[in-house]
Amino acid sequence: MPTPDPTRFILIGTSHPGNVGAAARAIKVMGFSELWLVAPRDPLAATRDEAVAMASGATDVLAAARVVATLPEALDGVTHLCATAMTPRDFGPPTFAPRELFATLAPSAQRVAFLFGSERFGMANEDVYRCHACLSIPTRADYGSLNLAQAVQLIAYDWREALGGFDVEPRTTEPTLADAASVQGLLDHWQRSLVEIGFLDPAAPKKLMPRLNQLINRAQLSREEVDILRGIARFVGQSKARD
Repeated sequence: MPTPDPTRFILIGTSHPGNVGAAARAIKVMGFSELWLVAPRDPLAATRDEAVAMASGATDVLAAARVVATLPEALDGVTHLCATAMTPRDFGPPTFAPRELFATLAPSAQRVAFLFGSERFGMANEDVYRCHACLSIPTRADYGSLNLAQAVQLIAYDWREALGGFDVEPRTTEPTLADAASVQGLLDHWQRSLVEIGFLDPAAPKKLMPRLNQLINRAQLSREEVDILRGIARFVGQSKARD
């Protein structure tokens, strides 16, 4: 049996189906799947074409989204509830930056839920009062406006990182480094070309070639790069011959 997703994302009073779809995408890319909608303006928001389009493949999250009429219904099984509210309040749970709180919350056995208010009105005081903590995403002091799905993405990312994160999958193959014989062949080729164009005086070479050798060693050239540089040297030699 797969381990149940221990994290719940709850959207209250969402107005736009597109934001529901974008939120589904945001949590899926971070490895989460549980999305609850509390009293959305459109009860069928998760099924609308705009939601499906904005989900960009996270249709399984949309299909499994739970729609409930009240917030208490969405809190079944939740042991630690975090509000994401920008507006300062004179009373309520303590406020933390996400990473600050997540560092201590992630190792616990809590059943965590993140609560997001509506696009137009944010979160009501009574909803914030239900929470154990209030999260404040660090933004510019004079402009902290975030789209709903952007806020979901940032919280989902920081929470996933706190839980251990995902390994970065390489998108390109590691190059095959040129061996010492290939590098020496390149240096010999360059030396001949530099002499031909008059840049290197064989009678007074100074330390030009050793310096080029050090440069190449630092660059850690691949076989393909050695071939390119030898091709350039070959072209220089052919151009000199034509002159």
